[in-house]
Amino acid sequence: MKVSARPPLQLSLQMPDARHRALLPRHRVARWIRAALAAPAEITVRIVDEAEGLRLNREFRAQDHATNVITFDYAHCPVVLADLVLCAPVVAREARAARINVQAHYAHLLVHG
Repeated sequence: MKVSARPPLQLSLQMPDARHRALLPRHRVARWIRAALAAPAEITVRIVDEAEGLRLNREFRAQDHATNVITFDYAHCPVVLADLVLCAPVVAREARAARINVQAHYAHLLVHG
């Protein structure tokens, strides 16, 4: 059986808070995102604090709360261009409330985003 190659991914991973580097190693983030790709992609993933998450959600979605993930989707063809912004405190709260591993919740949100 021939296995098809995964689409190429250019990944920029931005984590201003160093605590997330161990939780979100680059190779895992790339693997999770590749699982959702059907085309080559250039994606930036930025992990933010509550204040930045709130500001972005207010500015771009007119919502007065920080949300778990905001996707800025710029193009689909021939290359997927997107920014995924994840709010670390919201992701952590949701994982605790659902009694799931926070890393697993990040993986779900990255695929979803």
